[in-house]
Amino acid sequence: MNAGFEDWYPVVVLGGGHGGCEAALASARMGVPTLLLNMNLENTALMACNPSIGGPAKGHLTREVDAMGGFQALAADMSALQVRWLNTSKGPAVRTLRVQCDMWDFHRAYRTKVESQENLQVLQAEGVDIWVEDGAVRGVRTSLGNVIGCRSLVLALGTYTGAAVYVGLNRFEAGPMGNLGSYRIAESLKGLGLRMGRLKTGTPPRIHKDTVDWGSIPLQEGEAEPCAMSIFSAPRVVEGFKCGCTRTSLETHRIIETSLDRSPLYTGMIQGKGPRYCPSIEDKVVRFPHRESHPVFLEPVSRCSNEVYVQNMSTSLPYDVQVRMIRTLPGCERARILKPGYAIEYFFVDPTQLEPWLEVRSVRGLFLAGQINGTSGYEEAAAQGLLAGANGALYAMDSEDRLVLGRHEAYAGVLVDDLVTKGTWEPYRMLTSRCEHRLRLRHDNPDLRLSERARSLGLLGDQEWRVVLSRKAERDRIREALRGTTVHPTDRVRELLMSIGSSPIEEPVKAIELARRPEVLWEHLSEITGIPGDLEAGYHVVVEEKYRGYVEREERHVERLKGLEGLPIPDDLDYDRVEGLLSESREKLKAVRPRTLGQAGRISGVTPADLQVLWMNLLQRRGGGKSR
Repeated sequence: MNAGFEDWYPVVVLGGGHGGCEAALASARMGVPTLLLNMNLENTALMACNPSIGGPAKGHLTREVDAMGGFQALAADMSALQVRWLNTSKGPAVRTLRVQCDMWDFHRAYRTKVESQENLQVLQAEGVDIWVEDGAVRGVRTSLGNVIGCRSLVLALGTYTGAAVYVGLNRFEAGPMGNLGSYRIAESLKGLGLRMGRLKTGTPPRIHKDTVDWGSIPLQEGEAEPCAMSIFSAPRVVEGFKCGCTRTSLETHRIIETSLDRSPLYTGMIQGKGPRYCPSIEDKVVRFPHRESHPVFLEPVSRCSNEVYVQNMSTSLPYDVQVRMIRTLPGCERARILKPGYAIEYFFVDPTQLEPWLEVRSVRGLFLAGQINGTSGYEEAAAQGLLAGANGALYAMDSEDRLVLGRHEAYAGVLVDDLVTKGTWEPYRMLTSRCEHRLRLRHDNPDLRLSERARSLGLLGDQEWRVVLSRKAERDRIREALRGTTVHPTDRVRELLMSIGSSPIEEPVKAIELARRPEVLWEHLSEITGIPGDLEAGYHVVVEEKYRGYVEREERHVERLKGLEGLPIPDDLDYDRVEGLLSESREKLKAVRPRTLGQAGRISGVTPADLQVLWMNLLQRRGGGKSR
């Protein structure tokens, strides 16, 4: 690539999906002139798979992005067709919202946002070659033939990189939903010496709404109470759209089993590893032969379309097989397919080559976000995009600061730490079980955890900051009101407590004490005491009181862990000279190059004994002793 360029921006973002949009918006909100390059503006924040945002762990990520000024939660609220609370029976730690979206309204909301954001320019063009000089990014050449110089480059390429689509034994070079793939950028990444692999994901058929017998299957309603994914949206009730509930049958499974010789997954055509936690229907049938059926959900994709998404039926079987198996589902006996399901295989970069702030170790100023790092899902992409965009902006400003979230601070911190420390060779999906501090990291408190830091970096504007402060003030008011209110053992109070399965009180108690009872909710306390308050703020206060002992114990645990996290490992540490390390651990430490002793301890295969050896070595170095 020649040394001249026509345009120059401090930050350039390649890719206009969920990760790329959040990266570009974050950089621009921080006041840094930014360019977003998108192969096709009509695909901005495309919902190529399920048109929904949220659910267990994913909803937590979306709320964290929102608390740091991101747009995904707002776009979900603006395009909502149905909103539901999930995991309500499993406790507040994992309770979260899921929003079924109008995929085109969602796209339009994002496109309008990026095209109107101050400090952000948008250009329809493909980035095809990365310009690196002296170990640092200098720019990118586009499919238009022009060279754009930059200080930071964020790659959020989704599943387009080297993409191949499979429907049965038919293979097409294409991106998601038949869009153009991106192929030259993969060669550029390989030329930088990055370790890369192939992953696979898929999507189910879409069927025509009018060919479903909706009266013969159960229908799933949305929430009757006002709610919103974003803390900056006004809660509302979303009505008018229902999801259908159906199931596969033994006949469905028989059709799949007798067609596996025409499946690219089982004939060896697809080499990439597929998602463990969202497998194709043929994978489910093969892996769980004892199961007589699997649940399937029929979900609308738009107000202005007859298209219905067949959730849980991801497949790459041939079109004729898809027709037959869909018509074995109750309610779908006469269903007509609008879009066949398919598998898509694509390149990703081994994320252990990244710093905890998502910068490529071997190329200064190059940041990666989203499925290029081996993750799956819109929510995982958005979280990485915001962090990569913010760190790209900080790098472009020559700031020494970096936005790195700890595992105790955010699901996004767990996500990134898992990627850069442990790596992945299958599509990574965020799960609540991956988060050891989930009592602290709830759906109701991301603003308390993250908004102040986001404000300090310029990610949150004045209006959003006022909302954050107002929410905090409302919580404080409710908490103090509960502490100062005495509840007397009247007949009305006794009856209400008994009606919810709680023992009646025999003497006056403070309302805050009742809040600690498992069965007592904010609604009950508000009725008993007459204290008014915002529903979400009241919910937060009551949950905090119920889990106060557990959370305080976790806080003490986090403080103890900070000793490990705060003990840095020098970049130049020669692990071959550290005596006492297991050979396997030595190789993994050399590959990952952990930044701290705490990160080293999370590398799979590094034992407590290895950590002790490392700790002693680091103490000797700090004390001036000879390194071993």
